[in-house]
Amino acid sequence: MDKLTAWMEKHILPIAAKIGGQKHLVALRDAFIGTMPATMAGSVAVMINAIIRDLPPQFWPDYDASTIPIISQIIEVNGFVWNGTLAIAGLIFAFSWGYNLAKAYKVDELAGGIVGVATLVQGIAFSYSTNIKGAIPKELVESINQGTADTGWSATSHGITAGGWGWLNLNHLNGNAYFTVMILGAISVIIFSKLMLADFTIKMPDSVPPAVSKAFSAILPATISLYVIAIINFIVSKVSNGQLLIDLIQKYIAEPFLGLSQGFGALVIIQLAIQVFWFFGIHGMNVLAPVLEGIWGQAQLVNIDVFQKGYNGKTGTAAVLDAVKDGKAYLWVRGSFDAYTMFGGSGGTIVLILAILIFSKRADYLAVAKLSVGPGLFNINEPVMFGLPIVLNPIMFIPFILAPIVTTAIGYFATVLGLVAPVSQQVTWVVPPMLLSFLATGADWRAPIVTLVCMVVAFLIWAPFVLSANKMEEVD
Repeated sequence: MDKLTAWMEKHILPIAAKIGGQKHLVALRDAFIGTMPATMAGSVAVMINAIIRDLPPQFWPDYDASTIPIISQIIEVNGFVWNGTLAIAGLIFAFSWGYNLAKAYKVDELAGGIVGVATLVQGIAFSYSTNIKGAIPKELVESINQGTADTGWSATSHGITAGGWGWLNLNHLNGNAYFTVMILGAISVIIFSKLMLADFTIKMPDSVPPAVSKAFSAILPATISLYVIAIINFIVSKVSNGQLLIDLIQKYIAEPFLGLSQGFGALVIIQLAIQVFWFFGIHGMNVLAPVLEGIWGQAQLVNIDVFQKGYNGKTGTAAVLDAVKDGKAYLWVRGSFDAYTMFGGSGGTIVLILAILIFSKRADYLAVAKLSVGPGLFNINEPVMFGLPIVLNPIMFIPFILAPIVTTAIGYFATVLGLVAPVSQQVTWVVPPMLLSFLATGADWRAPIVTLVCMVVAFLIWAPFVLSANKMEEVD
């Protein structure tokens, strides 16, 4: 074990450190974190609706929240919150990504955020057109065509066409925009930043107020960067017969990535990487946040969106399950890790603390465990990670790697087999275990049971190594 640890320190640790400090990845991580005030507010709204609208019918089939005073009004208010948060999550992320990327290059952050937003919005749909074929009576055709200029509706004897301009497609502004924002936002903001650093700016006299001078200095870099994106959008539109780049990115990049993320092998790889980073004292969740949030985080936003808007005439969890069958929602998302593997923090360390309190005879372990109980209940495990420590502790390496992979398997196959609903809510990670999984699955009472099973299995994995640590102390 000592040789393995030494080898990993020599070959893996330097790579891990470089990844953890790479400025573009750090900016991407911070961009996801920066959206949390909005996404969490929207998630609270959807979660409240799940509890008061979607949970009761599971027990009272005749329950109809829309007919109950106060309850129906709360649902409507939550809808407004959702409109301004999760419904436009991609737009919010565009600003956060531009801001944090400009910050990484040490140029004007506000201008970077504005460039990020403009990059996304210039390439989304601003119009719609729908055709309905069928025999239309002559009188109805004339009636529809009289208001064509105002309504956008026109008709012939063979069908009706509806169209309009100034209509923004929310599917281009919500979580579906993440991959487009990450790719095109990076191109535009990096060009903007490079031009700013090259001092390719408009110079203003010293007498001009600093705020005005700062704004003018960003004009040329922002204009050039946005024209580069506009040319890309133009070329793609011409080559693809009018298709939007955002739709092509979603179809040929985002959806394949999200599809791959649903395989158990992908979960093992990402979970293994998180644990290995942590073992060397590098925050695995932070380092891999671009992957976790960019792939599984987007999948979670899709589930939340389907849960709120409905699918095939269904709402709530039933809508999500229907959408999963059609490839429009996902069984395993970002919150699934928190629900079934991160109880107490990475490695499921709340059960390690319990195993120490029951089996350990080492005074140092017991002291750390007692201090770690409180934070551990809220999934904060730095005290045990660095106090026990788990970091670079050979005896803790195997259970720290193995336990999360096994619990991931339990949570994954329980979800795939339909034993528990998919995660469809975004719950802050500091919510205690079992309560977190209950809320995250739209109040599915079976989810805490699955989490409890995961905790018991993780406890059985950790316990023998805690007992072995007793023997190590006896040798000392």
